[in-house]
Amino acid sequence: MRRSLSAREQRHHATAAARLLSRERAFRSSLRIALYLAVDGELDPMPVLSRRAARTRRWYLPVLRRHQPGRLWLARWRPGEPLRPNRYGIGEPARRRHRLHHPRQLDLILLPLVGFDAACNRIGMGAGFYDRSLAFLRRRCCWRRPRLIGLAHECQRLPGIQPRPWDVPLDAVVTEARIYRRTRPNGGV
Repeated sequence: MRRSLSAREQRHHATAAARLLSRERAFRSSLRIALYLAVDGELDPMPVLSRRAARTRRWYLPVLRRHQPGRLWLARWRPGEPLRPNRYGIGEPARRRHRLHHPRQLDLILLPLVGFDAACNRIGMGAGFYDRSLAFLRRRCCWRRPRLIGLAHECQRLPGIQPRPWDVPLDAVVTEARIYRRTRPNGGV
């Protein structure tokens, strides 16, 4: 369904989601934020870069490393800096000696997804890069970093998703229509 959205609808959804995200406390309080380059109809996170509140932040993009297959690292990126395609044709920061960061070093990670439910369970593209890279979060009990927010079109919402043991739940999902928040077992968000 996301592939069938027109370019105009894609832009409208991305702008509306950026507006909602900019009001989210987890976004406003974060200084180190990872995002992604949208492909295959994914909701484009780049409109958050044009928001006035986002100008003082540090931005990171996912990077694949050959000696650690199946995991993502994050490289600092400034809008306008050159990108080079990785083995999947997705752009990565082109600087040869960029310092790579582990996901736990960031405050917020914006993730793409194929489907989600109102409980903030996520279906990815199936390769498991984010779940493997963020597996340490399944064991978190005393810290809250990084927060995970999925970005999606409202048409990607499913009635329910049965999470697998290796799935890492999101803290929230932002669409063009609203913000879905995961409720923690103790009643918190």
